[in-house]
Amino acid sequence: MLYGFGNPLMDIIVRVPHEAIARLGVAAGSMNLVDYERQQEALNAGVVVRQLPGGSCANTVRGVRWLRWLREQRYSHAAGTLLTAAYTGAVGRDRDGQGFEALLETEGVIPLLARKRTPTGSSVILVTPDSQRTMFTYLGACRELEEADLDRVRIREASILHTTGYMWDTENQERAARSAVTTARAARTLVSFDVADPFVVKRYRESLLQWIPGNVDVLFANQEELQELTGRHGDEQATLRAAADLAPTVAMKTGARGCAVMHRGTVYRCAAHPAERVDTTGAGDAFAAGYLFGLLYGLEAAGCAAAANIVAGGIVSVDGCNYDALPVERMRPAIERVLVADTR
Repeated sequence: MLYGFGNPLMDIIVRVPHEAIARLGVAAGSMNLVDYERQQEALNAGVVVRQLPGGSCANTVRGVRWLRWLREQRYSHAAGTLLTAAYTGAVGRDRDGQGFEALLETEGVIPLLARKRTPTGSSVILVTPDSQRTMFTYLGACRELEEADLDRVRIREASILHTTGYMWDTENQERAARSAVTTARAARTLVSFDVADPFVVKRYRESLLQWIPGNVDVLFANQEELQELTGRHGDEQATLRAAADLAPTVAMKTGARGCAVMHRGTVYRCAAHPAERVDTTGAGDAFAAGYLFGLLYGLEAAGCAAAANIVAGGIVSVDGCNYDALPVERMRPAIERVLVADTR
């Protein structure tokens, strides 16, 4: 089982010109926590093209489930061999909360959602012509996740527990994350952690540096995030080497170049999967999904990295983190070579 917990958000994809980001006064590619009024200002900056349930951790859990479905379509005898995927987060008692739960159920993810009086959170994602995305997030009910909302039985039963750095944005969420990982470590459940955003590191660097070593088995981050964490701003090799003490496996995303993975002292480099960039929303989440799927099927680090790049490459070719829109027939040959290599 994969058990994930994070911030459930309704994603609103908006196409904008480059100058819209400058007018809003934020850094391109950033994730900005805002109030409702500021979010509406961003929403009015362009044209809405799609709305999807999202949030980093949920996108990753959904991606693992999609890969399971793809495998079962090709190899019917493999149905059920991957244990279930479950997801916990806090949503409102509103239509968006109901919609989020319905999507998870439709996609085969067990929804273990806590209902709060606060409205369900949302993220307005501005996509510029270069496919870069800048996020204006109103967390809403997300911020109210508590330790009591976690399903500890499922955490103990899980093969992998996955969460993100966004949990550090409130004290109660951080307590929930620390408590969940403590439960997982006692049960020998592998812990996967996605830093998720360079601004998370800027806000909570010292706390994360103290907590990650000894608690995280697989660390996902892009090069900028790792540079912020380690304080090493040199080339990829120097950054990755500096991060080696943080976790047994460090998967560093390097955008259009692909990724570099440090696994127990050995570096594996994997080129990006060819893709036409439409929207980078969810690319890092999809990368984590491919990597974790590989782990669940016993692939080595190099195979996991290849799987991660394939799924991330697919997601950047569609609007939003929409697995149903992926070009399956174009992706299938590469996916089969890597993800189902264990099937004979």
